[in-house]
Amino acid sequence: MRMGLEGWGSGLVGVVIFSGSLPATRVAVQGFEPVFLTSARAVIAALVGALLLVLLRQKRPQRADLVPLALVAGGVVVGFPLLTAVALRSITSAHSIVFIGLLPLATALFAVLRGGERPKPLFWLFSGLGSLAVAGFALTQSGGGAIEGDLLMLAAVIVCGLGYAEGAKLSRHLGGWQVISWALILALPVMAVTGALSFPKALGDVTAPAWLGLAYVSLFSMLIGFIFWYRGLAIGGTAAVGQLQLIQPFLGLLLAGQLLGEAVSPAMAAATLVVVLCVAGARRFA
Repeated sequence: MRMGLEGWGSGLVGVVIFSGSLPATRVAVQGFEPVFLTSARAVIAALVGALLLVLLRQKRPQRADLVPLALVAGGVVVGFPLLTAVALRSITSAHSIVFIGLLPLATALFAVLRGGERPKPLFWLFSGLGSLAVAGFALTQSGGGAIEGDLLMLAAVIVCGLGYAEGAKLSRHLGGWQVISWALILALPVMAVTGALSFPKALGDVTAPAWLGLAYVSLFSMLIGFIFWYRGLAIGGTAAVGQLQLIQPFLGLLLAGQLLGEAVSPAMAAATLVVVLCVAGARRFA
């Protein structure tokens, strides 16, 4: 029981941190091109992660860990940040949050396919209901978006779910923050080259909010959030703790309202209650 609560608590902290990712990315892409933003956040986080690994004398991953680490890097270091950054050039932050409600299903699916987890049938019922509640609420609260942006967000959710599931499996013997740090280091050579090739020509034109957005997604979204998130998934179970992502869209909408001035509907309270009940049901039958 203690380990379960600890896993859910750690996962919740990660979700709160991740909730600011899309609003922060939306702000950052107003000053940086998506490719540079994706590269810069990865390089900054990789340098911090490498420093932590050296100072704390962490063991190196085994050869068998390299492919899973590559999947983590492709999903959460490169894929999700790049796809969402490009999508947010054509759709609003609120509209993009629609698709985050699908992350628990994507994570649970890959946990079954890659992690060998076997949740009970009622888990899938509550998970599906929660995802439908999130998607239905967000669709009624946000404006329409370009089909290209929608497809990019859908692809981002798929690769992110794979990265979450692979990272959770690796965290059981490498540790949560160690997994994302090694994944960042694995992607560092490519990210450094693409960052140099896409470096902005006029940094003086970049606004302060864009710099703050870059700082947030680099340190919190790319590293600190994963320290808590992967730990929670490893302790409490990927499919079970992954359902906390259902709360993320509503936290993201609140932050979008504060940062971007987007309207927040009073119906959010009722919709949030439905989601919390679905998360509780999913946890009961995971």
